[in-house]
Amino acid sequence: MKFAVIGGTGLIGSQVVRNLNAAGHQALPHSQSTGVDIISGQGLEAAVAGVDVVVNLTNSPTFDDASLAFFQTSMDNLLAASEKGGVGHFVILSIVGVDQVPGLDYYRAKVLQEDILKSGPVPYSIVRATQFMEFMDATLAMTTDGDTVRLPRTPIQPIAAAEVARVVVEVAAGSPLNGVLNIGGPDVYPLDELGRLTLTAKGGTGSVVTDDTAGMFAVVPGDVLTAPDDARITATHYTDWLAGH
Repeated sequence: MKFAVIGGTGLIGSQVVRNLNAAGHQALPHSQSTGVDIISGQGLEAAVAGVDVVVNLTNSPTFDDASLAFFQTSMDNLLAASEKGGVGHFVILSIVGVDQVPGLDYYRAKVLQEDILKSGPVPYSIVRATQFMEFMDATLAMTTDGDTVRLPRTPIQPIAAAEVARVVVEVAAGSPLNGVLNIGGPDVYPLDELGRLTLTAKGGTGSVVTDDTAGMFAVVPGDVLTAPDDARITATHYTDWLAGH
């Protein structure tokens, strides 16, 4: 099969391209660095013409309300080009619980992306993942003040990016779900505890203070970012992943 992986040079995209090619498919990565601009549309029709599957792993450059316009424009352009090019399956990566956090602009923007795909002209699949293990450093950095990191007790179910990429490949190579597959890691932690685990493993000198008003996850209600009962649970534990990083 022939795949166009839009955003194919990023954390997930590069692994998806590598795994698809290793499985005997033809997968080409596309991004601004390869001359494809999903906002202006430059290079887009050529990138998706004649491919079986488009995997869109692009992300908004900001997490504020400007992300709504990014996903609106990029999805409109991608779907129009995909329909013209005869694409039979369109895959995106989204976030577990994304439709239950209206207080976050970025989450509302991802819901918009999902809705545009669902109502679009191409059969589709949506993979919703829990928070990536690889993003914990950035999460800590956002609420660090000197030697103190402030984090809420929001339940988080971290998943390894490598396992996200494997599932995206499996879904992309299969028949369109015309629905959502939820995936999550094997363990649930309060975010503040996850922060302490991370600092200890990396030999950090700071301390984590529990603060339920700190950071973007403070507005998340209950356990909506943990995998629902019908989710596929992956194998890699956060403590094992930390030990290898």
